[in-house]
Amino acid sequence: MELPQIIQGGMGVGISNWKLARAVSKRGQLGIVSSTALDSVIVRRLQMGDSGGNVRRALAAFPDQGVAQDLIDRYFIEGGKSPNQSFVTKPMAGDRPSRKLQALIVAANFVEVFLAKEGHDGLVGVNFLHKIQAPLLPALYGAMLAGVDVVAVGAGIPLEIPSIIDGLCRSEAVEFTLHVIGSQSEHRLNFDPSKVLCEAFKPEKRPLFFPIVSSTTLASVMMKKCPGKVDGLIIEEPSAGGHNAPPRGATKLNDEGEPIYGKRDDVDLKTIKALGVPFWLAGSYGSPEMLAKAVEAGAQGIQLGTLFAFCHESGLRDDLKADIVTRCKTEKLEVFRDPRASPTGFPFQVLSVAETLSDPDVYADRCRQCDLGYLLEAYERPNGSLGWRCKAEDPKEYVRKGGLIEDTVGRKCLCNSLMANIGLAQIRKSEAADDAVEPCLVTCGKDLSGIEAVLGDGASSYKARDVISYCLA
Repeated sequence: MELPQIIQGGMGVGISNWKLARAVSKRGQLGIVSSTALDSVIVRRLQMGDSGGNVRRALAAFPDQGVAQDLIDRYFIEGGKSPNQSFVTKPMAGDRPSRKLQALIVAANFVEVFLAKEGHDGLVGVNFLHKIQAPLLPALYGAMLAGVDVVAVGAGIPLEIPSIIDGLCRSEAVEFTLHVIGSQSEHRLNFDPSKVLCEAFKPEKRPLFFPIVSSTTLASVMMKKCPGKVDGLIIEEPSAGGHNAPPRGATKLNDEGEPIYGKRDDVDLKTIKALGVPFWLAGSYGSPEMLAKAVEAGAQGIQLGTLFAFCHESGLRDDLKADIVTRCKTEKLEVFRDPRASPTGFPFQVLSVAETLSDPDVYADRCRQCDLGYLLEAYERPNGSLGWRCKAEDPKEYVRKGGLIEDTVGRKCLCNSLMANIGLAQIRKSEAADDAVEPCLVTCGKDLSGIEAVLGDGASSYKARDVISYCLA
């Protein structure tokens, strides 16, 4: 397998969609779809009328046609729902998901990878956040059934993933350690393909595994302690968009309130190179000069997200793309590494955009609730059973579940806001006021300078192929 120089980052929710991944892959680079919240994305696409019939076409290729037809019967609306109608939501995943929910997660990831791979021979990958634990096993299986070529996992220490991939290649039952707040005992998530689909279908191949790491130490740990093969490494620096790894050691804030990164957070590329596997550098590497610098340091190439996030094929709403691209021509946009926004506790890059959750007034007006639940944390109740809570939910609910009120301050509902980013915002019905639409929250990397360089003279938009041509120039 010929490895690419450019990996398109896995930006969720739905920014790294099948259209973007397919466009990148057709140009000989590695296109990646984001697995984050794909079950909700697919369910809402069906309720929007499934423009072009893409979801239904992919479901027609799904190995278990009973599952495929059930999803269409439950969620598809011919012509799409009315604009003021709320989306029907799916159940939230937990430690004991139903068979139907697991089947939905399998099918949703199959659909996105199938569409990204359709009609070409290029490489397609899938990106997972290790922090989003509950749906990971069925999601990985669904992507593998569609023939995904690369599995990239970040936001955690994914030591168990290679052995899980190997087990799913044999269509065996697999398990995954569940992190539970305050628990001294071990809890496991389980997934058995034979108990979810009509039979245990075997994936055609084993995908490559690329963990996304942010330190020399974690890279070394992945290479030495993984009970399975690590095929490459993606080294992500703190200027990358979305979630960043917290600074090593005690967290200090600068005058703007952002976490300060120091020498302990620097990555020793000589040590990385000595590990003996291909690696890619991420975080403000989206230019031909930075690509050359990465290759000179021994890297196979770069991973970039921000330039792809605002291109024609990305899932970001067209009006948001147009506004941000236009503003990049005339002003320096502010990207704030918010230490409080994400319920995960990881710093999260937030682009300041009017009428989104980055606006204090919009944030204050939103009624805090959690009905998607991808960033829920598991905790142990006094009787030993598991409960689930989110730092961005109603603070009273969080405290009722044993959480600390101070942990809720400044938290933002990433699940609902990132769904709004791709035109799938929930409509909140209210008898006391007009219906409310969930607001957006835009994230990207610190360096937006490449957008103007990719645009060229007189252009107001650009495509994925323009990003690739620019970086490989």
